[in-house]
Amino acid sequence: MAAELGVARGTVSTAYDRLVAEGYLESRVGAGTFVSCEVGPARPTSAPAGDVRPRIVWERLPPPVPDAPPLDFDLSVAGPDTSLFPFAVWRRLVSATLRPALQEQPVYDGSGHPRLQAEIARHLRLSRSVVADGQDVQLTSGAQQALDLLGRVLLAPGDTVAVEDPGYTAAVRLYASHGARVRGVPVDDEGLVVDALPDDARLVYVTPSHQFPTGAVMSLRRRTALLDWAETHRALIIEDDYDSEFRYDARALAPLQSLDRCGRVAYVGSFSKMLMPMLRIGYVVAPRSLQPALRDAKLLTDWQGDTVTQGAMARFLAEGLLAAHVRRATRAYARRRSALLRELARLDDVLDAYPSAAGLHVCTRLRDQRRSDRKIVAALAAAGVGVEPLSPRYVEQPAVQGLALGFRHIHEEQIPEAVHRIGAVLRS
Repeated sequence: MAAELGVARGTVSTAYDRLVAEGYLESRVGAGTFVSCEVGPARPTSAPAGDVRPRIVWERLPPPVPDAPPLDFDLSVAGPDTSLFPFAVWRRLVSATLRPALQEQPVYDGSGHPRLQAEIARHLRLSRSVVADGQDVQLTSGAQQALDLLGRVLLAPGDTVAVEDPGYTAAVRLYASHGARVRGVPVDDEGLVVDALPDDARLVYVTPSHQFPTGAVMSLRRRTALLDWAETHRALIIEDDYDSEFRYDARALAPLQSLDRCGRVAYVGSFSKMLMPMLRIGYVVAPRSLQPALRDAKLLTDWQGDTVTQGAMARFLAEGLLAAHVRRATRAYARRRSALLRELARLDDVLDAYPSAAGLHVCTRLRDQRRSDRKIVAALAAAGVGVEPLSPRYVEQPAVQGLALGFRHIHEEQIPEAVHRIGAVLRS
């Protein structure tokens, strides 16, 4: 066979040894090597269909909002501009973390890298007035896992979860997958309407610093009312502070967590919007009564995160590199945001822009509510512009037809042409 195939004898011998070890061949002393009688039918080219079905909840989940395909102009709402990320600096920090002397993290610790926990607590105290020390910080694989862990330790099938309506679709899908009853609560210019909360809500998920997707900021009056409601109804508030670092017009109000005196707020965040989603570093600062259960849930879910990435992030924070990066990125995003708002003002006959002082997107409302934002998005995709419809973000409230436009992946000089195409489609 070696001569016939033009390969070395050792190659053929290795192939035979592997086939014997895997049970496809059997050797008989003095007789030769034969195909095993135990060999089953040929392997299928794809996984068999099977008749094992998932729980019915997975067939009833609301569909996700799809990502925009690659187009001439990407105005989708997701993530930061990774071209702003300091890759050379990050490589240096990862290399330093890989040195044996710096490998201090024990194996399978559900809390995460102790130094990163301490640095996140310090960063949150200085930048957001969050009340926490390192032991209060539970590291997670992104903010989505933080939301999942909180659901795991608090929710039983049939429990009620209140979410903003419109709001973050992934949170709706997540808690529905836990078997919870997800109720949509209306949002106005002051944020979540506290008086509309269902009395039996076990969890209330909010984005008070920059409501997703409208951009509304929850007023201090509403924040106080929400905290009082949570204490009265013995519920937990999940405060998702997903992108308030990028602010342009005004200083952010103090987070709910810093106003909480009764242990009713779990503060969730990540570095996905600030740096890169692929780093998968999130965190939750929860009341101390929940922290042991959250650590256990983290261990049961995936043991621990990537300690090399966590160690590099700890050094990134300790050296003041995150604050410097946020300042540089905010200047770049501010120019894009100003250009986008300036051009959208030319479309005031067909679009109304929601006020927003932070974040990486602008939300708009169609003047003519008889039109379908989904059809408009499809027409814009055909014109080479990727945006997202507003209506799929609604749970129970009557859907508003509108467009969400991000400025993470579009340069300032490209915005006029992109908005011109949007106007041409809207007016056609």
